[in-house]
Amino acid sequence: MIDPPYLHEPSGTVRFFTEIDGAVVGASISTRTLHHRFRPDATGEDPMETYRTHLAPIAEAVRRRVAAGSLEPVMLREYDLRPDA
Repeated sequence: MIDPPYLHEPSGTVRFFTEIDGAVVGASISTRTLHHRFRPDATGEDPMETYRTHLAPIAEAVRRRVAAGSLEPVMLREYDLRPDA
């Protein structure tokens, strides 16, 4: 069973787990990255709602990073979520 995602307020990140080839990989994405990549014109958005709305591209970015050799916990950057990734 994979633990649910959560907002870690002290670090300003959403922490979550993604299953890759049967293994559970820990990852995080900053609330700033979520805002700038997915809702740049919004104000006061809920980072958890933004995360849930864009879960598929976020999980795919984790898979790409792991395939490229990143070790967990994977910290996603805005670069990892660019449209041409």
